[in-house]
Amino acid sequence: MSITLIIIGITALVSINCFSNRSLFDKLLFNAYSVSHQKQWYRVFSHALVHGDWMHLGVNMFVLWSFGTSVERYFNANFGFKGTILFIILYIGGVAFATASALLKHKDNYYYNSVGASGAVGAVLFASVLLNPMSSIYLFFIPIGIPAFIFGPLYIAYEVYMSKRSSDNIAHDAHYWGAVFGFILPILFEPKLFLAFINQIF
Repeated sequence: MSITLIIIGITALVSINCFSNRSLFDKLLFNAYSVSHQKQWYRVFSHALVHGDWMHLGVNMFVLWSFGTSVERYFNANFGFKGTILFIILYIGGVAFATASALLKHKDNYYYNSVGASGAVGAVLFASVLLNPMSSIYLFFIPIGIPAFIFGPLYIAYEVYMSKRSSDNIAHDAHYWGAVFGFILPILFEPKLFLAFINQIF
């Protein structure tokens, strides 16, 4: 069975349960202070199972389904069973890597919380950018596709800019660190992928 669909199913079940169970929501969310000072390291991973509302959950799971299935197929076709392991590491590692920056920055801030799988989803999305740089990515309400290799830098630039502005409650730093992780991890596993990426563009 598809690992992508398993992740979506588990995430949806936990998130929907947390919508009506505030106690569970609070236990699973990422709180940098609790991780750093109370050693609740599970929160680094558990917060990816929790989402703020239906829209947050729906968007993340739709993007994961849209790109995760193709990345998973590529990994399985080219790396066999190792491809499944690589995809799991990509997703779970994306959660942790995307959260590391916030942990270091807010480890003494009791009031800093975050939820959502955006960092991991960003990792999967950018693995797709690496594997299929000439594919078209469509943004909501925009009917014209953007080539993936162009979308990638634009996405990173936007998230870095929004992170520096700090004008909303979105963890933009998790988005771009997850994206960086998702692009680099497959290359570390198979360096030839970067050359293939360049060859597809030029």
